[in-house]
Amino acid sequence: MSSPSELVVVLVEPAGPLNVGSVARLCANFEVAELRLVAPRCDHLGAEARLLAVHGAWVLEQARLFPSLAAALADCRRVVATSGRRDGEPLPLLAPEPALHWLRQGSAPLALVFGREDRGLSNDELLQAGRLLTLGSGAAYPSLNLSHAVATVLHRWHELQAPPSPAQPLPEPCQRQEIEAMLGDAENLLLEVGFLHRHTAQARMAKLRGLLQRAQASSEEVALVRGMVRQLRWASERGDKPGRTP
Repeated sequence: MSSPSELVVVLVEPAGPLNVGSVARLCANFEVAELRLVAPRCDHLGAEARLLAVHGAWVLEQARLFPSLAAALADCRRVVATSGRRDGEPLPLLAPEPALHWLRQGSAPLALVFGREDRGLSNDELLQAGRLLTLGSGAAYPSLNLSHAVATVLHRWHELQAPPSPAQPLPEPCQRQEIEAMLGDAENLLLEVGFLHRHTAQARMAKLRGLLQRAQASSEEVALVRGMVRQLRWASERGDKPGRTP
């Protein structure tokens, strides 16, 4: 079981320094040791952010900056992303409790991802999570202020003391960088053999990424698939018959 200090909060392109400062304070309140900022659109070390951070200013000072969400999640095995949308999601939407119980069953670092204040997370970004969390807000205006959403989720995270253990523990999911490397190899091969086409490749690979995210493949499983892809590439380039090994 994880502890609060193993949790990483990731903000994607935050634009409001007051929001970032409030989130830093919340990280301090709920013993979240690390805040990661993806391409922030504000000064996270400025006076406005520090004003709201209060005694959590140290979280701002130690925050890590990343150019993309993929880079911020590269070392994470379990990722929960938040969404205020009600339909059209690439993965099923879960209430906080089942999503956070699933997250707590993993090993550090565990990531909670929050999107932009104005438009949230894109489908491609949501597909980098293993579970999607939605808060039960009103249908007429479902979008919460960023810091309010973080406060609600972290409070529920803090309250979870004894999540149920699965009867048969599943293998730990692979690191994000492993699955992205495998998908990159697969996409290149599928383009070369004509299964994918440039104008539709992104959409079809998104479906494959969604399938693999639902499966939460282990490192060994991803390595097996990547080995198959590489063997198929080698065989197609050599023109050898199936069954032969290099």
